[in-house]
Amino acid sequence: MAARVPRPAPPALVVHLVPMRRRHLRSVMRIESQVYPRPWSLALFMSELALRTTRAYTVARVDGAVIGYSGLMLAGDDAHVTTIAVDPAWHRRGIGTRLLLNMARMAAARGAGHLTLEVRVGNEAAKVLYRRFGFYPAGVRKNYYAETNEDALVMWVDDIATPAYRERLVEIEIAMCGSTVVEGPVDAEGRLEPGERDNTENGEGA
Repeated sequence: MAARVPRPAPPALVVHLVPMRRRHLRSVMRIESQVYPRPWSLALFMSELALRTTRAYTVARVDGAVIGYSGLMLAGDDAHVTTIAVDPAWHRRGIGTRLLLNMARMAAARGAGHLTLEVRVGNEAAKVLYRRFGFYPAGVRKNYYAETNEDALVMWVDDIATPAYRERLVEIEIAMCGSTVVEGPVDAEGRLEPGERDNTENGEGA
């Protein structure tokens, strides 16, 4: 009997996180329409991108294709996640985790002490991800999502600029497969430098 030839290992996942630009918006709008019942308009995205001093928008790319994106609003000690979305074909591949890691580091690097967001009360998968990052429930906005009259759970995480929280982010990152190349935002210590990090453990991430 002929010996079995082992299958080649799949290529390691390499995700590039780059600042969102207008040229990315066609792909962003495609994902937006797939994941949100009431998607943002192109004009809204363009107006957000124009607010360079108080906004930080990022796209996740694999082999040049946009597969996810995120938005961060900054105001002194406060940072707020305005949006985070992943192409449904790329769910459960750690893309959302990478985007949230990047936002937490950017927020801390720009002087924020805590990070907030809203999530649908019924979105259990997202809440699991946010709890990994230390987010806790801080309130409910009734009928926040007008298209469904669904409530929003407000979640916070504090002390994001501390060494202990930076270590938490490193532990989350180590648990992911593949590597992340950050073009522009911050490294694991919160420095505003480009960097590349290899994650070689067997965890999956969101």
